[in-house]
Amino acid sequence: MEKRIYTMLQMAIRESLSALSLDELLTKKSELGREIMSKLNTNCELIGIELSEAGLKDIILPGDMREIMNQVLLAEKRAQANIITRREETASTRSLLNTARLMEENEMLWKLKEMEFLERVTDRVSNLSVSGNGNILNQLREIFGR
Repeated sequence: MEKRIYTMLQMAIRESLSALSLDELLTKKSELGREIMSKLNTNCELIGIELSEAGLKDIILPGDMREIMNQVLLAEKRAQANIITRREETASTRSLLNTARLMEENEMLWKLKEMEFLERVTDRVSNLSVSGNGNILNQLREIFGR
């Protein structure tokens, strides 16, 4: 009796799965359990048995299909990462453009940016030798005193 039920179950599963694509199979997993249960109960009634529950637990794909699915998933994730990267680059470029516009309109902002840049440069310099015939101080005043 168990072998007969097992065979009927296999036939119901194959009949239901043969009509589906792989994507449909993966998305309709819960619906398939009900469909297979319905087909199986129809066949089991003929031998006087009624089943109360059936469902699909795992869908195990052959090695080649699993490899292909992994490649598809990897390609999708790379595409999503690429979109995020482009979005961030666009936001960064927009921010730079806004900063440039503000600096063009406000000379004080331009001076602040120059001072930030000079600060970053001097943070990386351990020794600084200056020669300019005593003119360095005047040049710095000229740069930052505009």
